[in-house]
Amino acid sequence: MVSKNLPFTKEDILKIMEKYPTPFHIYDEKAIRENARKMKSAFKDVPGFKEFFAVKALPNPFILKILKEEGFGADCSSLPELILAEKAGMTGDDIMFSSNDTPSEEFIKAKELGGFINLDDISHIDYMERSAGLPEIICFRYNPGSLKEGNAIIGKPEEAKYGFTREQMFEGYRILRDKGLKRFGMHTMVASNELNPDYFVETARILFELIVEISKELNINFEFVNLGGGIGIPYRPEEEPVSFEAIAKGVKEAYEATITANGLHPLKVFMECGRVITGPYGYLISQVRHLKHTYKDYVGMDSCMANLMRPGMYGAYHHITVLGKENEAPARKYDVTGSLCENNDKFAIDRPLPEIEIGDILAIHDTGAHGHAMGFNYNGKLRSAELLLREDGSVVQIRRAETIEDYFATLDFEALKDFK
Repeated sequence: MVSKNLPFTKEDILKIMEKYPTPFHIYDEKAIRENARKMKSAFKDVPGFKEFFAVKALPNPFILKILKEEGFGADCSSLPELILAEKAGMTGDDIMFSSNDTPSEEFIKAKELGGFINLDDISHIDYMERSAGLPEIICFRYNPGSLKEGNAIIGKPEEAKYGFTREQMFEGYRILRDKGLKRFGMHTMVASNELNPDYFVETARILFELIVEISKELNINFEFVNLGGGIGIPYRPEEEPVSFEAIAKGVKEAYEATITANGLHPLKVFMECGRVITGPYGYLISQVRHLKHTYKDYVGMDSCMANLMRPGMYGAYHHITVLGKENEAPARKYDVTGSLCENNDKFAIDRPLPEIEIGDILAIHDTGAHGHAMGFNYNGKLRSAELLLREDGSVVQIRRAETIEDYFATLDFEALKDFK
């Protein structure tokens, strides 16, 4: 049976369950730190390289604090994400703020924190100037349109709601130059869960070439370029992880051929990955509640789509290990389901698994990004706890499970008594 490794055993999980009932997400701190160091090492020769972790992937201050200790910044896209980064000790050059359809209070907070502000539309120049004032350094998000292919998750760039057109990039920087600004950055984000390293090298080349053109035409200097994120992870056991080294080598070569060759060195190179940093090192632990045999064989879990949306939303594959049965051959095909009143509430469809029994514990892999973060309360479902497996083997709760009281907290039942 093709399998994926786990940082814990069934016995470990049973001990954890004595204090923290299923379902819960658990993250492997040691693996996250090692992966962060691996990325930094791979990009050490890329000028000014810095990774800004995409907070949306795993918005937990404990995780952000770990990544800050490893030298990462935070890529934020909302006021709560900015506050999370601040709570984790990230301010100033540790923050990249990239949002869209942005309210004024978010621009104000990002400017207050001294972060890099990345505008999504040319109209936001005037909007931000009126609401928060222009910062000393500013960045635009470039949408390359048909110059760049998208992928299955993020779609075609020309159909995306994000970013400036090529013509708007020239016009936007001209406006800022004429307003007296002298410090600039450039950004793009055109992929999600992409496993081809050449994709990111091509993205870098496109941005480098645009920076050369704009720099010469407008006589301005760029301090940084943000290549975005989107590096994928091997959700399926037979897939290989993307090589950080391959991307770094290609980016450095493109930098030297374009930026250095045109006298624009130094230019800092940033990225804002989320999934590839923490995704493989999170697991949704859930227990089998019911077995159902009708037209198909169903495994009913004590978790549901509210705990992990990706399979139901995208048809995405997440590997499943039945703890204690890792070495058993598949016995039959199951649909692994939750209790949501929606037929797409499935973690797997026709998945070959060992014979399942009520009470079995399943580990659903690769939930360390876009797992708990995409949770919701539809159908009155409550979001689970998040746990951290420390480097010394201990376990701490970094977010408690929601309660019924949490669910009702925004409702006024006293007012209901007088409602007619």
